[in-house]
Amino acid sequence: MSSPSTTPQSAIVIGGTVAIDHVKTPEAEAANLLGGSAAYAALAASFFSKPVSLIGIIGHDFPKEHLAMLEDRGVLLDGVERSENESFTWSGEYHANMNERTTHRVGLNVLESWQVKVPAASAGAPIVVLANMSPDNQLEMLSQCGISGPGNDARFVIADTMDLWIEIARERLHEVLPHLDLFVLNEGEARDLSGTSNLIKAGRLLLEKGPRHVVIKLGEFGAILFSASADSGVELFRASAWPLDAVADPTGAGDTFLGGMAGFLAAQGAPPYSTDVLRQAIVQGSMLASFTCEAFSTRRLEELSSADLAERLESFRSVTAW
Repeated sequence: MSSPSTTPQSAIVIGGTVAIDHVKTPEAEAANLLGGSAAYAALAASFFSKPVSLIGIIGHDFPKEHLAMLEDRGVLLDGVERSENESFTWSGEYHANMNERTTHRVGLNVLESWQVKVPAASAGAPIVVLANMSPDNQLEMLSQCGISGPGNDARFVIADTMDLWIEIARERLHEVLPHLDLFVLNEGEARDLSGTSNLIKAGRLLLEKGPRHVVIKLGEFGAILFSASADSGVELFRASAWPLDAVADPTGAGDTFLGGMAGFLAAQGAPPYSTDVLRQAIVQGSMLASFTCEAFSTRRLEELSSADLAERLESFRSVTAW
């Protein structure tokens, strides 16, 4: 592992969960998989920009091969805290409709009392990604990265969330939103947080809560970008997803999407970013996420080449042209 004196400057710092997953589908089952929102996002970001600084916590039981793989792909682990306790684990089962799953067990373990610790060398990264973690942890990370309010064009802050935080920490989540340049959530979460079933209304209402841009993920149907325009209107962009003929394991696809967007943005240079660039980031992230679904955990991403991604992007351009 690199020492602080030789660690290269990262354009992206990503904080969130790093987990051990156990996944069952109608076709197969696998254990001791790499999981966690930040792990998927960091690996995805590394396809476009290196190095990527990862912030999280793992236990004594965390498989060393997962850490070695991340390091080999340009993910810095200086911000991954080691604990003598057990790692965060998730066990779940997908059903015939792969959009439906049952969570069998969640072992919070090291996450129960975790407090974010961002290394000084990573705190000034231009792009800050708050992957899925509690709003308290997200606020801790914002503070340690020196982000105290909105409107700083030299930094770009992206955050994800989940239904749990909307249910049990809604007020704290609302404290996070004004700091964000881009807020990413799925359609169910968007409906819950906005209080409306209409996704177009939901996107507009979420913009009013503070973020400059909102992306609502639609799973296999793509995503919608909402951007606040200069004339107080709202600019929309609707992107499709790559049509897969089979899904092996959708775990982590949303986190891959998040990290892929962040990595693509970093590859364009320093912020701020235009809505045209954000549109491209959504397509790039979506194509990368489609590969995640083709195998358990990060296995497909681990063997993916730049040529594979470029070929799918070209095919996507062809099938969506009209």
